Amino acid sequence: MSNTYVNSEYKDRLFGFIFGREENREWTLELYNAVNGTCYTDPSEIEITTMSDTVYMSMRNDISFILKSTLSVYEQQSTYNPNMPLRQLMYTARLYDKYTKKHRMNIYGEKLLKLPLPKLITFYNGKRDAEDEQFLLLSDSFPEGTDLPEPDIEIRVRMLNINSGRNSALLNACRPLYEYSWFIETIRTNKKSMDIDPAVDKAVTDMPEDFVIKAFLTENRTEVKNMCITEYNEEETIQLFKDEAREEGRKEGLKEGHEEGLKEGLKEGLKEGHEEGLKEGLKEGRKEGHEAGIQDGIEQEQVRIITVMLKKNNSPHEIADEYGYPLELVNKVEKELTATSKMPAPARQ
Repeated sequence: MSNTYVNSEYKDRLFGFIFGREENREWTLELYNAVNGTCYTDPSEIEITTMSDTVYMSMRNDISFILKSTLSVYEQQSTYNPNMPLRQLMYTARLYDKYTKKHRMNIYGEKLLKLPLPKLITFYNGKRDAEDEQFLLLSDSFPEGTDLPEPDIEIRVRMLNINSGRNSALLNACRPLYEYSWFIETIRTNKKSMDIDPAVDKAVTDMPEDFVIKAFLTENRTEVKNMCITEYNEEETIQLFKDEAREEGRKEGLKEGHEEGLKEGLKEGLKEGHEEGLKEGLKEGRKEGHEAGIQDGIEQEQVRIITVMLKKNNSPHEIADEYGYPLELVNKVEKELTATSKMPAPARQ
């Protein structure tokens, strides 16, 4: 039985809602031209191929379409994801499967099949800093080693930073993309002083009247708000998972570090006395039954204190009463001190 999670209630992301709808193919074409440096003018040539039947891993591909023998697979990400090449590979394979079936292509035949050329793009607008443009490679996920053979597959994803103030040439070449970037940045700014719901409402209201996407967002305000809230909650959830994982890692690291530090502390403590590790070691020793090293540390400290007090002419009974040490131990130390110094025990008053 497959463990793949299928989300049958997937809802569009705002990016796909703006650039992936049939009625917005003019914006899709403008985005394509900006990304590829082309000047196509007929939006009707675009064939939207975005998957909408089966959704894997709680999401589907955001936008995919065919234009001029090119299969464009566009993804928008608000969190940095180095695994986009793997995801794009899965999306593209699915899209090619649908393409060959739609065109009744025989993938088992002797005739070479002609497929649209894939262009895989991730539009990144997360909070983590990223270059204006970078390429993510599937081969970065493969094990490294000079004794390993060359991989027989590679996937390259072009990641474009569309945050406000980044990739100005790209944003200026596609007005709807610039306006989308402005809208997201404005929501984030509003969110600092209000909840996400009014933050989205205010961003729509404050959007300049000459923005080409304003009428569309206003007309679909409810859906836009729901998508933004969903994406924001998803982003917060992802961050929560990251924070929890980081905290677990921190605790594990502290535990391991504490154990290592305790061991080192015991060694140093026995040599130098009262290092932090020795203190922890003494506590652990009392709890765990006076392990050998800890017991040595305790006895050495007691001997040191008894020796100091004897040299100050305190009697064994006074020392035992004052510090709660066994009288036998105090007498033993006094005897050893006397033998070492070869001096008679101090006279007691």
